[in-house]
Amino acid sequence: MAKVSSEQLGTEPIGSLLIKQAVPASIGILVMSLNVLIDSIFVGNWIGSIAIAAINVVLPVSFFIGALGMAIGIGGSSIISRALGANNREKALHTFGNQIALTLLVTVSMVVLGLYYVDSLIPAFGGKGAIFEPAKIYYIIVLYGVPLLALCMMGNTVIRAEGKPKFAMIAMIIPSVGNLFLDYIFIYVFDWGMHGAAWATTAGYVLCLSYIIYFFLSKNSELKLQFKHFKLKGIILREIGSLGGVTLARQAVTSVIYLLMNNILFGLGGEALVAVYAIIGRMLMFALFPVFGVTQGFLPIAGFNYGAFKYDRVKESIYTAIKYAALMATLVFIVLMTFPAEIADLFLSNRTDLPEKELLTNAFVLEHAPLAMRLVFAATPIIALQLIGAAYFQAVGKAVPALLLTLTRQGFFFIPLILILPTFLWELGVWLSFPIADVLATIVTAVYLRKEIKTNLVTEPGR
Repeated sequence: MAKVSSEQLGTEPIGSLLIKQAVPASIGILVMSLNVLIDSIFVGNWIGSIAIAAINVVLPVSFFIGALGMAIGIGGSSIISRALGANNREKALHTFGNQIALTLLVTVSMVVLGLYYVDSLIPAFGGKGAIFEPAKIYYIIVLYGVPLLALCMMGNTVIRAEGKPKFAMIAMIIPSVGNLFLDYIFIYVFDWGMHGAAWATTAGYVLCLSYIIYFFLSKNSELKLQFKHFKLKGIILREIGSLGGVTLARQAVTSVIYLLMNNILFGLGGEALVAVYAIIGRMLMFALFPVFGVTQGFLPIAGFNYGAFKYDRVKESIYTAIKYAALMATLVFIVLMTFPAEIADLFLSNRTDLPEKELLTNAFVLEHAPLAMRLVFAATPIIALQLIGAAYFQAVGKAVPALLLTLTRQGFFFIPLILILPTFLWELGVWLSFPIADVLATIVTAVYLRKEIKTNLVTEPGR
């Protein structure tokens, strides 16, 4: 694999550069999303649809702790991209060292708290009735590996900040493939049930971190740390915190949404309706992988060129990223609108000897999931602008607008909608909340981004 220099972020044509950055990111996200998707299919077919609901209950807790690493990673990587663009390599090294130390300190503390309050957290996130026991089994095992997941998420963003998207892609592919292989061994061959699903997931985190450590110790990385770089520095921690807080706030709101959705849907339709949402949630992670890939590829390009005061390239990267992401989102929209029933059926077992409760749950899911999927993804073609717009402000170090735009869709619009609409429209109100929030958030983002481009990306110093 050819060695890539971070300086290329400021010199190559934006279109080809974005493709070079976005394609590996998209492939990595695709494989990780396929991992979640196929993992759910395996669990649904080999354990049962209630097991899918159980995993869905655990995800917001484990992902929130893991997202601490991503928050620290994205916050620090914004600093690293701009520091490399400004040729300040020492600042980039200090930032990376502080990211590692902070990730370990925060996530291990959160895991201890998460294990202590296990019996309270699971029911709070919708793990009630038949869902509780399998959710607890999965939760405890996976939580032990979550600090490793956090380090993986943090390290992956730093690899991208160096301009090494292919290595970041491999770091995402390795644990996903490993997890699926171990799913087959632990669940199907050894018949370990939920224990097998959990251990396969945790082992995937170990594989991912092993590869990331290899990358940074190899000649492929420009960031060679010394012991002094791990010493926490207040000015760096504050900047990491302000920018990483955007990602953390997004994940915190996502966890709150899972909590509200699981409880609202359990009240409307019991375990079966939670299972419908579990499938929708998997598709939200999987289907939008090319859009997220473009967004990930856009971040280091915008950050590097903003740090180098190349504002024309920043503007070009914004427009190009929106165009590419919108095209991908439209293709995803067409597929989901055409085959919702077939997609839902993939997650369900065709066995006729299942317990009666499982058979009834499967029938309910097949009846309700297609309409839910069509409504949830109804506004997909326009979300590119919202995602790229919020990502831009984070990439260039503008924490406040990045935070506001990140919270606009889920926090300011979606949460109020799911608290209000189901009161009048029941289950339909839940699903309608998704496209309404997407449309409103996109309008707000368009206004902010247009103002930013017209006022702050006009001239370049020295011109």
